[in-house]
Amino acid sequence: MSAGGVAVALAVRSERQLAAMLREAGALSPDRAIPVHPQRRIVRGSLRRLVRSGAVREVGTDSYWLDEDGYADFRDRRRKRIWLILGTALIAAAAAIWATNSRAQTAAPTSVPRADTIAFRALYEELVETNTTLSEGSCTLAAQRMAARLTAAGYPDADVRVLWPEARPKDGALSAVLHGTDAHAKPLLLLAHIDVVEARRADWDRDPFTLVEENGYFYARGASDDKAEAAVWVDTLIRLKQQGFRPRRDIKLALTCGEETADTFNGVSWLLAEHPEVLQAGMALNEGAGGRLDADGNRVFLAVQAGEKIYQDYELRTTNPGGHSSRPSKDNAITHLSEALVRVGANDFPVELNPVTRSYFGAMAGLTPARADDFRALAANADAGAARRISDADPSWNSTMRTTCVATMISGGHAPNALPMNATANVNCRILPGHTVQEVQAELVRVVNDPKVAISLVGEPDPSTPPPPLSDAVMGPIRAAAARQWPNVPILPTMSTGATDGRFTNAAGIPTYGLTGMFGDPDGGGVHGLNERIRVNSLYEGREFLFDVVKAYAMQR
Repeated sequence: MSAGGVAVALAVRSERQLAAMLREAGALSPDRAIPVHPQRRIVRGSLRRLVRSGAVREVGTDSYWLDEDGYADFRDRRRKRIWLILGTALIAAAAAIWATNSRAQTAAPTSVPRADTIAFRALYEELVETNTTLSEGSCTLAAQRMAARLTAAGYPDADVRVLWPEARPKDGALSAVLHGTDAHAKPLLLLAHIDVVEARRADWDRDPFTLVEENGYFYARGASDDKAEAAVWVDTLIRLKQQGFRPRRDIKLALTCGEETADTFNGVSWLLAEHPEVLQAGMALNEGAGGRLDADGNRVFLAVQAGEKIYQDYELRTTNPGGHSSRPSKDNAITHLSEALVRVGANDFPVELNPVTRSYFGAMAGLTPARADDFRALAANADAGAARRISDADPSWNSTMRTTCVATMISGGHAPNALPMNATANVNCRILPGHTVQEVQAELVRVVNDPKVAISLVGEPDPSTPPPPLSDAVMGPIRAAAARQWPNVPILPTMSTGATDGRFTNAAGIPTYGLTGMFGDPDGGGVHGLNERIRVNSLYEGREFLFDVVKAYAMQR
C-alpha cells in the first residue's frame, strides 16, 4: 500500500481504538474522564485530532472523555473522505500487497485481486485479530469495529447498533439492517457469532490472534469459526450498499457473543428476550455447514444444515461413607461410578432418521460407492446391519443417525490412602431433535441400573425443535448459486451433530439454515483446537457464493 494509504488506514484504526477504549472505560462525561498517555506518535496524533474535532474532550491535564455526539459528527465527516482516499490507494497498490504479503511464506498468486477483495481481507483481518475470548477479549469492541465499517459505507447510525447487557459490557452484539422495498415481506437474517474458543500462544505454532497467511491457508483463532462468515456478512452489506442494491425484504445482520460459552452467557438468547426486533425474520442463514474436501483437495459435496441435535451434560455422582484404604469393601464410590460409565459407553441409542438425515444418507450412496448398498439400506428402512457397519466406519455418521452420550470428565476421592467418599463424572449427550433431555436422563438411569449412582442435569436445557423444511424456496437460490460456482458438486442436506445459535432462533419460530459455502479439509481444520485454519480460496469462494445467495433470497416475496 502507498505511504499515504497506510497512514490513513492506521490513523483511522487508532482513532477507533481510542474511542473504544474510552467507551469501555465508561469515560462518557467530564466526571468520568480518565488519564490517557499514548506512547506511539500516531496515537498521540489521533488523540489531538479527536480533541480538535470535539469528539474527545480534555479535562484538566491529560484526562479525557468521549463525547458521543461529537464523535458521531467527526466519524460522519471522516467517512466522506476516507473511502475516496483508501479506494485510490488500495487499487494502486493491489498487486504489491498481494505479491509481498508480509505474513505469507509461499509464492503469492500471479493474478491481481479486485479492490473489493482486498478491502474484504482487511475487514476479515481486523475482526480475526480482535480478541473475543471469554477470558480476555471483547465482543463489544469487535462489534464496534464492524459497525464503524458499515457506517463508513453509508449506513445511517439508526440502522447500525451495538447492544450489550448492562452487567456484561464486553459481550456486545452488532445489529444492522438494509431496508427493503416491501414492508410486508419477512426479513432475511444473516446470523454469526464473533466470540471464539480460548487459545494459548504457548500451545500454537503461530500467534492465535494474528492472522497468518501461509501455504494457501489463513491461520488464527476464529479464522473459520465463526469470524469467516461474520466477516462475509459485514462485507455483504457493504457491497450491497455500494451497488445501490434495493432488496424486496429487509436484510438484517446480527453478530452475537456467547455461542461458545452459552452456559455463561448467550447473545442470541439475550437478544430474543430484550431486543427481539433485531432477530425477527422469515428465515436466517447461520453457521453449521460448509463443503467437504477430500484428502487431495477435491470438492466432495456442499452441505446445507437444517436442524441440530440438543447439547446436554449430565452429572453422574456416587457417594460413600469412605474409610481407611486398608479396610476396603466392594461398596466403593469409584467402582460404582466406573461400572456405570462402562455401561454408558457400551450402550447405543436406537437409530432414528428424520427427513434431513434420511436424505443425507441416501445422497451418500452416490458419493461412496464402496458403501452404497449400506447407505441405501439405511436410508430406505434403517437396516440394523447397515447402520452398524456405517456407524463403525465413521463417528460422524454414527452421531448423525442416533443420540449419543459419552463420558468427558471424571473426578473422585480425597486422599490416596482413603476410601473415596464421592466420585463424579460428566456425560455429554447430543440428543436427536424430537426428544427431551428428561427422556435421555431416564434412559441413562435404565442403562446404569445402579441406585447408588445419581444422575442429574447440568445447566439449563436447550430448546428442541424439529428441523426446518428444505423447501424449493430455500434450496432454489442455493442450487443456482452453487451451479454457477461449482458445477456438478452435489448438495447434501445435513443435520448438525454439534450445537449452534440456530437452536435458539429455530425455537423462536425463525427457520434457520446452516450455510457457508466454505469447503474444509477432512480433519476439521483445527476448529476449537490448535492451529485453526481455513483455505484462502475457500474463504473467498464462500464470500462470492453467499453474496449471490443473499441477493436471491432478498428478492423473494
